[in-house]
Amino acid sequence: MRYKTLFFITFFTFALLAFGCGSEPEKTNLNTNTANANTAATNTNTANPLETTKTPEVATSNDAPTLTPVVKAYCEAVVKKDDAALRRIHSREKLMSYEKDMQDADKKSLAEFLYELDPIKDVNQCTARNEVIQGDRAVAEIRNENAPNGSNLEFVRENGEWKIHRPIFDTVQQPAANTK
Repeated sequence: MRYKTLFFITFFTFALLAFGCGSEPEKTNLNTNTANANTAATNTNTANPLETTKTPEVATSNDAPTLTPVVKAYCEAVVKKDDAALRRIHSREKLMSYEKDMQDADKKSLAEFLYELDPIKDVNQCTARNEVIQGDRAVAEIRNENAPNGSNLEFVRENGEWKIHRPIFDTVQQPAANTK
């Protein structure tokens, strides 16, 4: 009986020490506090705390008067699957690159190859804006149903005509005015 009493006294003493004898527990949940601090610091929309902040859109400086016809011709040629038209509006260097890629993918038609990369169905959704021309090179932001937020595309002038050259994957700082 003496061992049972000693066991219970030891057990309850240990239990009281382990659980803090009824004092208020310390707040140790740092994840909640950190998450709330981060939310408060970065979220300015109090109506919907889960909504992400959208990067402001670059203002339209022009409607790409020089390059829009090339963009429209590209979209029409992709929709119509017109190889000849697509070859007329791409730079020589880009066509050589496409031909190598087509050979690697075992594709015979440029139109079918490009349609797989950029399946445009609505020519009316193809637009260009914010063109910047510097000598025989130009950049414009292109939008279509596959890139509704836009992507920058470089153009080159070959034999006096503007041709699609290559996409630009990094952000391009565009000057305020065109220089022709």
